[in-house]
Amino acid sequence: MPQPSAKATVDALLAHWREQGLPGYAQFDNDTIFQGAHQFADAVGRVSRLCLALRVVPVFAPPREPGFQNPIEGFNALWQTKVWQRHHCRSVAALETVSARYILAHRAKTAVRREAAPQRRRVPAHFTFDLHAPLAGTMIFIRRSTEQGDVNLLGHNFRIAANWLHRLVRCEVDFTRQHIRFYALRRREPAEQQLLCQLPYARPHKPFTGAP
Repeated sequence: MPQPSAKATVDALLAHWREQGLPGYAQFDNDTIFQGAHQFADAVGRVSRLCLALRVVPVFAPPREPGFQNPIEGFNALWQTKVWQRHHCRSVAALETVSARYILAHRAKTAVRREAAPQRRRVPAHFTFDLHAPLAGTMIFIRRSTEQGDVNLLGHNFRIAANWLHRLVRCEVDFTRQHIRFYALRRREPAEQQLLCQLPYARPHKPFTGAP
């Protein structure tokens, strides 16, 4: 693509999911392309809206915590080594051909792990993406609490627990039920997540103002 953008990312995600099926969740970093504008409270960007519309849970990694991005960065490094540095392509089309060939080989190599994962749903045949549809479903933010036990997300500060300071928190924003649940998240015991608190969150209805 000439320039990365949220719109181009939506088109790429839709093309990929139509081919490979819909996952249960999709992990992103906190770039505005994925999350939406940071300067406005309650902002939900184009990519998040696509996920919610297709019942894919968008998960946002904690800022400045590179460990959570290791699988993505690992694959990026592998692609750089096996495709970008190994082949000298004279055109974008030639690069796409080489890359597609490598992706097929990589998928064949990792087929056993993928087959063990939950079966993916198909994108509905007549799906149309309505940017102005009311938000429903769940978004997840992984955040680290402050020294006061606060967590910041969606442009708001939430006081969650006085005994969970400088610790990781999984924040489940439920637009359907209009609340946020905050869970204690331990790297060593990721399956045991204690509910710290549940707070009301009635997001004001804001029309999407980006380009169609």
